[in-house]
Amino acid sequence: MVITHHGGQCFKITQGDLTIVFDPISKAGTLPAVRFGADIALVTRRHPDMDGTDEVSFGGKEPFIINGPGEYEHSGVRIQGFMTKSQYGVSKGQTDAINTVYAITVDGMTLVHLGGLSDTMLSHDAREAIDDIDILFLPVGGDGVLNAQEAAKLAVTLEPKIVIPMHYEGMGEPKALDTFLKEAGKESETVDKLTLKKKDALEKAGAIIVISS
Repeated sequence: MVITHHGGQCFKITQGDLTIVFDPISKAGTLPAVRFGADIALVTRRHPDMDGTDEVSFGGKEPFIINGPGEYEHSGVRIQGFMTKSQYGVSKGQTDAINTVYAITVDGMTLVHLGGLSDTMLSHDAREAIDDIDILFLPVGGDGVLNAQEAAKLAVTLEPKIVIPMHYEGMGEPKALDTFLKEAGKESETVDKLTLKKKDALEKAGAIIVISS
């Protein structure tokens, strides 16, 4: 499995010929739009910074799009979506918006993407269903999502093997990543891309890995 970061909350997961994308950035977003093909596109929040599914219809690939809670299976990937809340980019008069937390199983590993989560705890149903997290994509930027302190506390309760911070560059509060790393109190590793197998995740238990975008 190869994981690359494409800004904001957008991550591309490649496993053999299969490409999965979380929160592709659209041309209408505040961050640079993505442009690559995906087989599965998961959207956590209906917002241009996270809902650019048109941008990942490319190179002969038309993605299977998932943009809300439920249970799905596609191309051998099991996907569960859980309803939560986000306060990122809400319209005037709104207090919060629907955010979907996704747990996917691919290559024997469980990946959980929290999207633009503003809830400081996951629901009982989500906690019951999500167990033994190999990789946690964790928003740390504040400004409508978890801030650095809240993110660090939630990561401790979820006990993932690997934490990948997101929502800190081009969005969120200044120096949010630095604040999160200080709050977490652990050494971190910065990579251009993350190549991983199940046994590698086991060996990295408790690691924080920053993937450059």
